[in-house]
Amino acid sequence: MAPPALRIELPQTLPVFPLDGALLLPGAELPLRIFEPRYLNMLDDVMGGERMIGMVQTTGGDKARPSLARIGCAGRVTRFRDGAEGDYLIALTGVCRFRIIDELDRTTPYRQVRADFTPFTDDLKPGRRVGGDRTRLARALRAYLNRRELDIDDTALNAAPLDELVAGLSMSLPFSPAEKQALLEAPDRADRQDVLTALLEMDALGDDDGTPETLQ
Repeated sequence: MAPPALRIELPQTLPVFPLDGALLLPGAELPLRIFEPRYLNMLDDVMGGERMIGMVQTTGGDKARPSLARIGCAGRVTRFRDGAEGDYLIALTGVCRFRIIDELDRTTPYRQVRADFTPFTDDLKPGRRVGGDRTRLARALRAYLNRRELDIDDTALNAAPLDELVAGLSMSLPFSPAEKQALLEAPDRADRQDVLTALLEMDALGDDDGTPETLQ
């Protein structure tokens, strides 16, 4: 019998944290240090309610108020403590991706959107993929790390559950914002693995100086 879908209330209105290069995926954890006053204010507000924040990339526009990518990922604050310099140290656990319907005209210093979660309800289903081919991914990852003269523990690489490995690499490797967005928008976990592997393989086609190519 398939495991039951996760029961969770998803808010229609969501405060968003636009942060290029910071990718949050469903089921994964993203540590953040919050220090800007507007986002300190946002944390104060969400901790008294649903503890949900939407992580989004930007797509250019005005530097002070850049355009938002249409798809982000909502996360719940699962760890929170005060920092030593008036900041907050938090961890967001990814819950579900969302599509931005529109941005709300609110007086809060942080931005808020109306979010549609319905295209991504599969994100709420627990469980891992059964099977999945590691061989191509592992080969591409080793080539990527070798170009940077970095090493990897093969035992840890082979032991990690595949979905966790794909999510961890997608979130931690220094891909461009456009590449991070492509990983986020992959329809499912198997497709995300394909996108990740392709990005790693594209790196092997980069310039001789080690600069990887990026998605256009």
